[in-house]
Amino acid sequence: MKGKLYLIPTTLGNTEPLEVLPISVKKIIEQLNHFIVENEKTARRFIKKITPSKGQGNLQLMLLDKYSDEIEIQNYLDVCEEGISVGILSEAGVPAIADPGASIAKLAHEKGIQVVPLVGPSSILLAMMASGMNGQSFAFNGYLPIDKAERKRAIKQLENTSREKNQSQIFIETPYRNEKMLADLCSILSDHTRLCVACDVTLASEYIKTLPVKNWKKQKIDLHKRPAIFIIHK
Repeated sequence: MKGKLYLIPTTLGNTEPLEVLPISVKKIIEQLNHFIVENEKTARRFIKKITPSKGQGNLQLMLLDKYSDEIEIQNYLDVCEEGISVGILSEAGVPAIADPGASIAKLAHEKGIQVVPLVGPSSILLAMMASGMNGQSFAFNGYLPIDKAERKRAIKQLENTSREKNQSQIFIETPYRNEKMLADLCSILSDHTRLCVACDVTLASEYIKTLPVKNWKKQKIDLHKRPAIFIIHK
């Protein structure tokens, strides 16, 4: 039998893993020695934290980042043909959602390898759940353009789409540009468009609030370097 590919969630910040992850995640990690990871140091730290008794010397870690060789990546699941299962770890949250792990899941399907998603925190879904917006129809749009004119067009387009389709629009920003993003949203969106800002989701400093844009203009909040999700709905 072929090994499986396990999509293993991690925490969204410095929280105890078993406060936000089910015990099933710990059990799977205990069984595996082969992992695909974005960063070896943080992956080893997470594995040690959730399974302290696991020997680090037995771990086989394969890097998946922007520098990874495409040809080499094609061989990452070769051990599955020998009946050995592999786990893929995200840097934060769940693999394959706003995460390079999607390419490995695609490869597994092409090779006839079973893909097993494990339950864990997704900042995108948790923010959507708490936003009070349309949980029946929403879209994740990733990062918006950096160019000022292109960003303005993208924001207006998302606002129009949310109105025309009654569909909540989700996007993210690099944490050190969060405050600029909020300022842009306040200046570009209509006053009555609802905006949700969700940052530090699942952490002690968690902040989630939905207000009309006109009310956000009166708010003072420190978003600098805090992982955040933005959701709009007109």
